[in-house]
Amino acid sequence: MRVKILSTSDVHGHVYPTSYSSRDDYQPYGMLKAATIIRQIQQHAGPDDVVIAIENGDWIQGAPFAGYLAKQAPKDQALFSKLTSIINYDAGVLGNHEFNYGLDYIRNCECQRTYPILGANIGGAEDQKIVDAPYRIVKKKGLKIAILGLTTAYVPTWEKADHIAGLTFESAVATAKHWVPKLKAQADLVVVAYHGGFEADLETGEPTERLTGENEGYQLMTAVPGIDALVTGHQHRQLAGVYHGVATTQPGEKGIAVGQIELRLDTNRRVIDRQAKLLPVADAAPDPELQVLTDPIQERVQTWLDQPTGHISGESLVVTDHMAARLTGHPYLQFINDVEMAACDTDVAATALFNDGVRGFAHDVTLRQVLNSYPYPNTLVVERLTGQDVREALERCASFFELAADGTVQIASAFTYPKVELYNYDIYSGIDYAFDLHQPVGQRVTELRYHGEPLLVDQPIDVAMNQYRGNGGGEYPMFTTDKVIREVNRDMAELIQDYFEAHPDVQGTPQTNFKVAY
Repeated sequence: MRVKILSTSDVHGHVYPTSYSSRDDYQPYGMLKAATIIRQIQQHAGPDDVVIAIENGDWIQGAPFAGYLAKQAPKDQALFSKLTSIINYDAGVLGNHEFNYGLDYIRNCECQRTYPILGANIGGAEDQKIVDAPYRIVKKKGLKIAILGLTTAYVPTWEKADHIAGLTFESAVATAKHWVPKLKAQADLVVVAYHGGFEADLETGEPTERLTGENEGYQLMTAVPGIDALVTGHQHRQLAGVYHGVATTQPGEKGIAVGQIELRLDTNRRVIDRQAKLLPVADAAPDPELQVLTDPIQERVQTWLDQPTGHISGESLVVTDHMAARLTGHPYLQFINDVEMAACDTDVAATALFNDGVRGFAHDVTLRQVLNSYPYPNTLVVERLTGQDVREALERCASFFELAADGTVQIASAFTYPKVELYNYDIYSGIDYAFDLHQPVGQRVTELRYHGEPLLVDQPIDVAMNQYRGNGGGEYPMFTTDKVIREVNRDMAELIQDYFEAHPDVQGTPQTNFKVAY
């Protein structure tokens, strides 16, 4: 007998194969393409084949398609669960971004499922009706397959408290140690579906990040006996293999691939061979049944994105060289900080250039440009910090860079491996500062001034930032919720539109308040 365990993860609302950068943009990813591959495998399963499909989280947030349903079309939010039910998933797991729009949004999106959402380590989730059970035992062709659902325990570090009210998040490893032996006694196979990634090198076990509990995949493989297959996600990595006797996959992001774990069993239902691979979706046609269902909303999304938002004069806000923007500043980043400072009534703000796909704004700005350049539903907070807090945050920012042997600047590997985290480097406005990359990490801030005077260690200063960073996300422990003095509970995309309404002709201005010596 052969068991195939298929998975998608971190699709982030990318139903269609497009980045939405333009109406005719086309990309080699999307749930419609992944659906074609999954359904073909399901339909062509032989008499001795068992196929299991798992949606592994971060599905209902991300692309403008999801943003449109979240903000503009609440009656259509159930479309997400209509699609996954047609695909015939056997189980789903909540990702951390599922919580970005609150619990009602999760309930609305998932209300037409034909499969359970599993969450063994989310306390209170069943009471809140966002999780159905900790596990499911699927019975197919006489075989019992237990699926245990887990979500990264780090959600409270990032998420707004009112979005996860009544919930607790426990360690994935501790939870698996409790449940896996029980499931092993009830089922022939145990599959763990974990919306989380790997904290260590899969072969050597050497840590690849600070051990915060955000990712516990390596410990699941090595410290929890009895797991036959491990489905992972969260880090957006593309990996598949057998490590420490456990077959595992992580299928990237945006539906660029489908994970496939294959287990071969003998007549006693013991695993005699295990393999894992990724199935790229690039050459797959979008599933026609799902496309008929979604095309009307897709057309509405495209029209919504093309609405005019504002106008830019002066310096261009188009980003063409992302490394230069991070090293020397950019009018687009100054603009985002201006929006934050206006919304939060501060004179200091920080923002990140989230990824190298951010293009900034043309002179005539559309909502499409806003949502592509600021893709997260972040709200804002103001934290009352000390000069020492700001200096420590800037040292974290300065560690983003490293010098190559030839003296050129490159991004430090800690921000690119195992997960690309370009969004964890911030650029500030309202203070003057300088980095010297020739100095050791932790000693690179050579200048720090506020209103022209040195910022003292114990001097209070109010700084606007997004709520992810304000919760300490991105390894900024100097930022904590108990330092928050104000909140602006509206998404940045809305605040950008408000700013354009108040400033119909925005003058782009360069950033001149910081320098990086290398």
